[in-house]
Amino acid sequence: MLKEDLMTEFDALLPGKTTPGGATRRTAIQTALGVGYAATVLPVMAQSAISTPADGLRAGSTTFSVNGFAVPAYFAAPEGKTGLPVVLVVQEIFGVHEYIADTCRRLAREGYLAIAPDLYARQGDARQYTDISKLMAELVAKVPDAQVLADLDGALQWAGAHGGDVNKAAITGFCWGGRITWLYAAHAPVKAAVAWYGRLVGASTELTPRNPIDVAATLRAPVLGLYGGADSGIPLDTIAKMKDALAAGNAASRASQFVVYPDTPHAFHADYRPSYRKEAAEDGWKRALQWLKTHGVA
Repeated sequence: MLKEDLMTEFDALLPGKTTPGGATRRTAIQTALGVGYAATVLPVMAQSAISTPADGLRAGSTTFSVNGFAVPAYFAAPEGKTGLPVVLVVQEIFGVHEYIADTCRRLAREGYLAIAPDLYARQGDARQYTDISKLMAELVAKVPDAQVLADLDGALQWAGAHGGDVNKAAITGFCWGGRITWLYAAHAPVKAAVAWYGRLVGASTELTPRNPIDVAATLRAPVLGLYGGADSGIPLDTIAKMKDALAAGNAASRASQFVVYPDTPHAFHADYRPSYRKEAAEDGWKRALQWLKTHGVA
């Protein structure tokens, strides 16, 4: 991923060198890593971070093989049930940490089998970085889109073998994962997708040859885009360009929709960060669940 994502995530992490309770950054790191938050995102805003219990769920870590590599993942599903609709959950740039795991548990409590593969695993462990610039340069920038899409295919196959119904599958992702969500909606036979503030335009590189606007006209599933009107990294004119590209596309493209929340920053769903906006996050979550049901993922 490129400089645009670095800046939007960096902006969303400010302000804060201490936790609301006054703990130092060092203390916050030691405490938060115990519950799985990535070091880069600390300090965690403890008063707003949502914690979803796992009772009544089967949840935890797993692996699945893609091209001979064991891809680690976090999953959650209602205990004792099969034939479950599936949601692939795609990480922010910070990897599969507690916020992403909690999102999986929230979806499981809605009746889904949710799985979040670690899409950087071949390149390293994003949770261990404390400097966002190094995270981007040393890890995220080295992750090819082709690898990511193949690993998501593998996650979907794993879900189908572990109680999920791959004919009722969807994908959702946040920031870095929002961009991937658009790409996957044009790649695989999912029925619906929800992209949270994923970048829509950008430079093409060897590792990231296409951006969402390049696949807008050929989606295989309709996408609900949830975006912030005050997101400094995703200008509103890029959303307008994407809308035009979708309108000129196929049926799934034309069925896609945007919701833009006025005066709302990047990462407004990230309840553990200063960027969190409760009203927009809750409204977006309700819309996301309804989108899945409307398009047959329930």
